[in-house]
Amino acid sequence: MEVGVMVPQGWKGEFDGWRPADAWANALARARQAEALGFESIWVFDHFTTVPQPTHEITFESFTMLAALAQATSRVRIGHMVICTGFRNPALTAKMASTLDVISGGRFELGIGAGWKEDEWLAYGYGFPTLRERLAALGDHLEVIRRMLGPGTASFEGAYARVDGAINVPKGIQSHIPIVVGGNGQRVTFRYAARYADELNLVFLEPDEIREVLPVVGQRCEEEGRDPSTLRISLYCRDNDSRADGQARIDRLGAYAELGLDRIVMFPSRWDTTDEGLASLAADVRAAGLPLSVSEMEGAPA
Repeated sequence: MEVGVMVPQGWKGEFDGWRPADAWANALARARQAEALGFESIWVFDHFTTVPQPTHEITFESFTMLAALAQATSRVRIGHMVICTGFRNPALTAKMASTLDVISGGRFELGIGAGWKEDEWLAYGYGFPTLRERLAALGDHLEVIRRMLGPGTASFEGAYARVDGAINVPKGIQSHIPIVVGGNGQRVTFRYAARYADELNLVFLEPDEIREVLPVVGQRCEEEGRDPSTLRISLYCRDNDSRADGQARIDRLGAYAELGLDRIVMFPSRWDTTDEGLASLAADVRAAGLPLSVSEMEGAPA
């Protein structure tokens, strides 16, 4: 099981009261430290203002932030956990993804979901469609993105998105930019993951809950004519999983690994933006028997 970490960007209040320049320096430091410690990936949120209430505190924008982090690192995978597809035209999202893949030397993964934070939608002028509409739009957007990232030009006419002979060059460095669909919706989101994604990213589920939904994921894959073993499963952990260190966190990591998850993503910098917070997580990951460095990953059993 691979382990990734969120890079602090202010959304959960970790930069409240900071000067912007100091906050950015800290984000760069944590990204570089994550790579040096051997974490597999680094991630950012796609939000405009703080949670749970919007405040006049720092929240860095996600795509521009990732472009900078790509230049500040050389090995770790990078991506969003996950973008709100409604904030951008999907053809533009694909174009930005392709460019980020080039900037990062082929390390970008496109995490995407339907979006949920109503205050941001309304404040930034997007309205706030119903959940049914947001999910339907996600389906059209995924179809557009798949065609934009595929060979040739892209054409598609849907209820929520269209492209007509759209050119997307370059398409990235990777032969295929991985798509990660995020969400716990068993009926629609799991089906979209089975149809379009390389990975399904679950959110905040307990080990017993994950054990219950895994057969549903497999069923959705079979309904889409897909081998379930070809869809990676990951988890964005509850924040308290990142806060508690020592044996409790080691046991928690072991429980997730036993489920057969391909990746977990944690956020220790929400609670501790110093070097020690991330180093402590790395120590617990190693104590749980999980690989951190590239060499360990290559030598680990399949």
